[in-house]
Amino acid sequence: MTKGFQFTTDMIQSAPWPMPKKVYFIAEIGINHNGSLDIARKLIDEAKECGCDAVKFQKRTIDIVYSPDVLAQPRESPWGTTQRQQKEGLEFGKKEYDAIDAYCREKAIDWFASAWDIPSQEFLRQYNSPYNKVASAMATHQPFLEVVASEKKPTFLSTGMCTLEQVDAAVAIFKKHNCPIVLMHTVSTYPSPEETLNLRCITTLRERYNVPVGYSGHEASVSPSLIAAMMGAVAIERHITLDRAMYGSDQAASLEHAGLAQLVSTVKKIPAVLGSGEKTVSDAEMAVAKKLRYW
Repeated sequence: MTKGFQFTTDMIQSAPWPMPKKVYFIAEIGINHNGSLDIARKLIDEAKECGCDAVKFQKRTIDIVYSPDVLAQPRESPWGTTQRQQKEGLEFGKKEYDAIDAYCREKAIDWFASAWDIPSQEFLRQYNSPYNKVASAMATHQPFLEVVASEKKPTFLSTGMCTLEQVDAAVAIFKKHNCPIVLMHTVSTYPSPEETLNLRCITTLRERYNVPVGYSGHEASVSPSLIAAMMGAVAIERHITLDRAMYGSDQAASLEHAGLAQLVSTVKKIPAVLGSGEKTVSDAEMAVAKKLRYW
C-alpha cells in the first residue's frame, strides 16, 4: 500500500486559490465487477495502468440493507429473477476480499471499501486498509458514523443527498472522535447531468468546515472532474468500467480505460502547472531575455 495521502489542512496551498499539493485519485470499482473476481482484477489493472492511487469497492449485508419485501421483488439479472438473487450475485465475501487484498498489495495500489451497514464495516477492519469511506447513502446514519469515526482512520465522507444541516451533524461526529475526514462533494444521480453538478459546493464545504474537500463524480464526461481539481479538490473519485455497455446500474456513469487515463494524467499535472503564483524570472527565461532584448 502506498499510503501517500495525508488528511491535513497543510495539504492545501493558500494562493492563488486553495489548491492541493497532490490530487489523490480513487477509481471506484464499486459493484462494476458484476460478481466476478476476474473482472475485479482487470479493473484493478486498469486503475493501476492509468495512474490511479486507489481502487474502492462496496460492501453490504444484504438482509440488513434491504427489507424482505424489496428482496422478494422481481428483477431480471444474470443471477435470476428476484432482487435478492441480483444483489447476492453482486456481493463479494471473504474469499474474494482476501484475493483483492493480495492482488492490490502485489500491484502496489491502495484499496478500501464503503460499507453500507455496521457488520460490513466490522468485516472490513481485518484488511487494515489505509482509509475508510462513507457513501452518501450512509452519511445520515448516525450510529454507523459513530462506528466509523471511532476507528479514527482517515475517512472520505460523501455528501450527496445531504442538506448542510445533515453534513453538520456528520462532521460533528468525526470531530468528536478526532477522526480526520475529507468531505466529498457529490451529486447522487447516475449519470449526473453536468448542469446539476454545482461544483461551487467544493468551496462552500471547505469554508464551512475548514477541512479538505474532494469530488466524487457520477457524470459521463471528464471535464467536470478537471474543473473540480482546479477548484481545489484534494481527491477525485470516479467509477470505472471495462465497458459502459456491461450489465449494471453504475456502468453508464463510469469511465472506460481511455477516458480514465486522460483524466488522471491531466489531473496530476494541475498542481505543477499552476505553480506557486509567485512572479519570478527563471534562469531559462533570463537566457532567452539576453537573446531577445537588445536594450
